[in-house]
Amino acid sequence: MPELPERPSTALDSLTRDAADRATPADAGTVDVAAVTSGPEARRRRRGLGVAGWFSVAWMTLVVGLAVLAPVLPLEDPKSSITEIARRGPLAKAGAAPGHLLGGDGNGRDMLSRLIWGGRTTLVICTVAVLIGFVVGGLLGLLAGYYRGRTDTIMSGLFDVFLSIPAVILALALVTILRTPADAAGRSTAGLDPEVALIIALGIVSIPVLGRITRASALSWSERDFVLAARAQGAKNRRIILREVLPNVLPAMLSIALLGIAVAIVAEGTLSILGASVQADTPTWGNMIASGRQVISIAPHIVFEPALMIFFTVLSLNFLGDAIRARFDVREGGL
Repeated sequence: MPELPERPSTALDSLTRDAADRATPADAGTVDVAAVTSGPEARRRRRGLGVAGWFSVAWMTLVVGLAVLAPVLPLEDPKSSITEIARRGPLAKAGAAPGHLLGGDGNGRDMLSRLIWGGRTTLVICTVAVLIGFVVGGLLGLLAGYYRGRTDTIMSGLFDVFLSIPAVILALALVTILRTPADAAGRSTAGLDPEVALIIALGIVSIPVLGRITRASALSWSERDFVLAARAQGAKNRRIILREVLPNVLPAMLSIALLGIAVAIVAEGTLSILGASVQADTPTWGNMIASGRQVISIAPHIVFEPALMIFFTVLSLNFLGDAIRARFDVREGGL
């Protein structure tokens, strides 16, 4: 078969080839790995926690470590009084208390010992309370976001009802109802222990907040392609929730849980000032502030020391919550 003569190239062909070369680069269909691994999101992740993040980790390690080791540390009894150090310490008008680094409170109890034991009590109460909210609120929010429809309507209505009540007022009412009445000698006569009542009250307050966040995240993830593919393959709802939706919702839940602990610490301090926390002689950071406000003019360290503990702990928990969200949350823009 005779070969056809080659058609001479024209100016139109040259323009067409140039346009095609510009529209389709030579490496079309390949992924620029360098661009993906050196983008701003990747650089931010490689930088790690940063100075604020590492400070938060160090502070929380110190606070939690002291709280755990409080029974074995060589500390004064946080409930025993030493008359010589009453209202003495840093910034106190009466001067420092020799042998007691942070001085004593209004009743002569060692402030360092009470700060450590108070941190132990505060962290236990707030962590257990938020854990209740994490489990109950997370479960309700996960079910509402996945099933939608009537389930979502009922759960969202319950969350809205609880969120419409100011958190402090709700916690105060619950503690008042649940706490243990005491006789003149301070002995429990009926009802729940004050610490248990406080844990339940703060836990109930944290349920709608964690439930709302979990629901919003579950609503988004339950409509993703991999969830729809699992449904198409006949996977049961329980398996889809546990294997597909929950792992992607957990970063948001953990971030809000850390913020919830910070909020619970502040709420415990507020309830202490209102007289609705644990018994007055039990050290918590909130109780220390409540007892020290009466002598703040002559011994301000009694209030400032626990207030600084609350401030740095809440700040650290906020930084850690943001770090968890930024490090483990899936961002589609980077895919």
